[in-house]
Amino acid sequence: MRTTMKWFGRLAAGLVLLTVAALVTVYAMSERRMRREWDVQVSVPAVPTDAAAVARGEHLATIRGCKGCHGPDLGSATFIDSPVMARLSGPNLTRGKGGIARSDVELVRAIRHGVGPNGRSLLFMPSQEFSTLSEGDMGNLLAYLHSVRAVDRVPPPNMVGPLGRALFLAGKVPLLPAEVVDHQARPAQPTPGATAAYGAYLAAACKGCHGAGLSGGHIPGTPPSWPDAANLTPHASGLAGWTEADLRRALREGVSKDGRPLKTDFMPVRETRHLSDEEIGALYAYFQSVPARERGGR
Repeated sequence: MRTTMKWFGRLAAGLVLLTVAALVTVYAMSERRMRREWDVQVSVPAVPTDAAAVARGEHLATIRGCKGCHGPDLGSATFIDSPVMARLSGPNLTRGKGGIARSDVELVRAIRHGVGPNGRSLLFMPSQEFSTLSEGDMGNLLAYLHSVRAVDRVPPPNMVGPLGRALFLAGKVPLLPAEVVDHQARPAQPTPGATAAYGAYLAAACKGCHGAGLSGGHIPGTPPSWPDAANLTPHASGLAGWTEADLRRALREGVSKDGRPLKTDFMPVRETRHLSDEEIGALYAYFQSVPARERGGR
């Protein structure tokens, strides 16, 4: 009996040592990548000051999801709070206490390249969705950021837990945008209109959840309990048979073609309901133009 207990004790101790060694390795490898410094060239567009530009910038901040992570007042919001995964808050973008209302160079570097003032990658900032934002839209977005009222709010420090780091190393969580964004990408020059070309420009904000091919499926890095993203391609498992009116209803009211309520805790109808008729028409034209893929084909 005593020999058996000793054997189990040694086995438990060995498992503990292996676990500690694995955690140390995961932390060291992820920290090395997180501490890498990026030297990127930044082009700052002209920033208009008229009311129309500010309104356009606010519209962009709304439909592209900025307020989901930074809060309705852009004063910061916590969007992931799990000790084992991560605790992440979008920074305060205002001029108030705790804010990071820095130079336009630093703002563009963060928005387009996912790189912070210290040269390191930001965490979970979807810069790949903003890298080709047109010079005009970037200027309007900056104009809006200049205009927002100061909010005194100091966000909690960001941290990435052991599971988040392990999933990052396994390629399951796009934690560091500076690693995935195309730093050589040129700003797009879209012509607004209800066209597939303009829809492709707008749909950059959809691909973080629905995948590069827009076929949906499980969203990388999210818990198993999260619902899969919808298939936005003209496949039978996606938008085949949908009309533009059906898409408008889904984006504005959170109701599917068959009358089924969408899970708006996950599908950001609070943001997409602000899309204009022209923008929805453009998205519809683009979704119908992409290759049909089975759901989850990404």
